[in-house]
Amino acid sequence: MIATILPGSTNFHAVGYNEHKVSTGSAQRIEMKNFGALGMLEPPTPGELTSFLQGYSDRNKRITKAQFHVAFSCKGHEMSESEILEFAHEWLREMGYMEPGQPLLAYAHRDTDNTHIHIITSRVAPDGRKIEHDHERRRSQEVVDRLMAINRNEKVEKDIASSFSYHFGSMAQYKAVMNSLGYEVYNKEGKIFIKFGGKIRKKMDESEITSRFENTKLNKERRRQLRSILCKYRDRSSDIEELKGQLKKKFGIDLVFFGKKDNPFGYMLIDHSDKTVMNGNRILSLDRILDFTTQEERLDRMESFIEELLRATPTLSQSDIHEALSNFHAWVKKGNLHYNGASRPLKPELVDTIARNNRIRWIESFNPQSEAERDILCEIGKVKVEGEIRDHIILSEPSRLKYSEALSRLKEIADDVSIASIRYALYRNNFVIRQNGEETFAIDFSNRLIINLTSLGFDIDDIQRRHLEIRRELLRQRKRQKEAHPAESKGTARNQKPKGPRDVGGGSHYQNREWEVGGNDDYDRVDDHTTLKR
Repeated sequence: MIATILPGSTNFHAVGYNEHKVSTGSAQRIEMKNFGALGMLEPPTPGELTSFLQGYSDRNKRITKAQFHVAFSCKGHEMSESEILEFAHEWLREMGYMEPGQPLLAYAHRDTDNTHIHIITSRVAPDGRKIEHDHERRRSQEVVDRLMAINRNEKVEKDIASSFSYHFGSMAQYKAVMNSLGYEVYNKEGKIFIKFGGKIRKKMDESEITSRFENTKLNKERRRQLRSILCKYRDRSSDIEELKGQLKKKFGIDLVFFGKKDNPFGYMLIDHSDKTVMNGNRILSLDRILDFTTQEERLDRMESFIEELLRATPTLSQSDIHEALSNFHAWVKKGNLHYNGASRPLKPELVDTIARNNRIRWIESFNPQSEAERDILCEIGKVKVEGEIRDHIILSEPSRLKYSEALSRLKEIADDVSIASIRYALYRNNFVIRQNGEETFAIDFSNRLIINLTSLGFDIDDIQRRHLEIRRELLRQRKRQKEAHPAESKGTARNQKPKGPRDVGGGSHYQNREWEVGGNDDYDRVDDHTTLKR
């Protein structure tokens, strides 16, 4: 095992280097820790990852080159990517880079004959101090030597004991098990030799292995299931290494190929979940499992998949499509299809359909209760309501609590005779007024609510005139009081402002408007219109 500490930088250029390899298919990001909410909804961009690391490192501005970049590699493929990553974690812990909250990126590179990974983090600890770096390279080698020597013989014995728990029926299958555990196995003159790290770690008689052979049978249902998994993830992978990584990570399945790397003659499938070893050709033939497609072909398949989704459900929004594509690690953003590091524009008709469906979903978020409310929202959202589109928009009831709160706000505005402009007061309360024929609607964009004011008897102009009449009547009362008691009002008229009751001058008709529900606490009866007069 070799740990190579690479140069630092002020701008974390190692992120761009590794992400570029990911985009070309020669690397894969295999771990991302302590990056907050970044990447939870959509795959993070190289710029977002770099900005996060720079922002994290700013907690100690004295460090000018905060990037810490280290590569771990082994000889050939004697260790798997997961084993190297596990070793890297121990190495980073020993070197002081694995404290809780320390951000970390790990990339597996697959463009050389040696299994190797790159780690990127910051030289700044979570508490803002600089991580110890004196004699770093000397300490690094000491840590590597110590970790490689710790209990190596004990681990070999443990792995051999684990290998005996698998069901295998031939020497080739046993070798495949040991290969999946990171060992090289060969037999010679009746002996089995087990190598790790270029050294022979164990020697056994062949009989210790052959005595454990058993005739394993795979039921048809499990064979079909495995074949489906292999086909599905073959289509998502660009080469053998990517396919092996996906199967190991998601299903605990190892593929061990025999022969040259670029021209294998066979393979074994190891199912670690039930410790079974199978001849891969009995599941999926070698030529079929190696039938990898190009990036362009995969994008074609993803675009066809989206078309099929929209044919089956014509109103799918972008979020719905995201959910359907999540298993494929693909997504749509701003009219572009992104898949496995590649991207291209979607067909214009698909972009238009998705944009229209997003507007339909936006309209439905207001829970329009009637066709009139639906039509006014369609006008605002620029959605044509002819033909099938009208039927796609679902009418529904809004939240009772939200609706009652909105009615209470409307009542307060109608009751406040001091308001000079009803329309401005509605605007200040987040209501936008729209007219559709003879009907008036109040739309609350912040709470996603639409209210038919006409059906509730809320006549803005009528209330405005009534407020004006009440204020005029108050002024006339003040004038009559002043004329009747000139001596009393002489000293106080200049310093006192008239105070009128909030419900003055409305009369019985005014007090029983059918949209007034503020005094009724039974939301169910209010929303069912059982308490509203007709």
